[in-house]
Amino acid sequence: MAQPESLAELLNGRRAAVDASLPAVGFVAGWLAFGESIWGGAIAAMVTALGLSAWRLRKGDKPRAVLIGMFVVCVAALVALYTGNANDFFLLQLLSNGASVLAWVISIVIRWPLLGIVVGTVLGQRTRWRRDPALLKAYSRGSWVWVMQYVIRVAVFLPLYQAGWTAALGTARVALSGPLVAACLAVSWWVIRRTLPADHPGLRHPVADGEPAQKASS
Repeated sequence: MAQPESLAELLNGRRAAVDASLPAVGFVAGWLAFGESIWGGAIAAMVTALGLSAWRLRKGDKPRAVLIGMFVVCVAALVALYTGNANDFFLLQLLSNGASVLAWVISIVIRWPLLGIVVGTVLGQRTRWRRDPALLKAYSRGSWVWVMQYVIRVAVFLPLYQAGWTAALGTARVALSGPLVAACLAVSWWVIRRTLPADHPGLRHPVADGEPAQKASS
């Protein structure tokens, strides 16, 4: 199989982990600094997200992606302010991970694995990857690694949320962002490489069923 860039490079996993972690760190820091004030935490989180958004835009990121990240942080802060419970800043994260478990499992069962959809979109392939039985199988197996990522988050976040441990939730958010994302990308990439036949040309070159596999030029 050809050796293209890794999933971490294709999906920019490091950036996603940073974007998920820093506003949570800001919330907990503000919450503690202002005597467990939700307003203090919410303002710190939004200031952190705003600074991160400005930096992303300066680096040339798409405004739409930056605004979505900012919007998610604002919604999380507003939920905590509305309920008066600091733990609810992490409620959106908990619910989204639970929903992700369900969505990824369903995608595998119906043979539209989300990992294939994501990578195929990034590579501009639309659905051509799905006509390649080897890629379909590889993406399906790799998607199970992502399912486990979300299961782990729910298994950690839920007890901390129920116990009301806000600082611990912030710590878990950081620990289960960068390190867990990196591990998920590395393991799912290993699974894909192990699943694809040795003569497969790689992710960028789907082989339609019945066509001969041709080595991609390096």
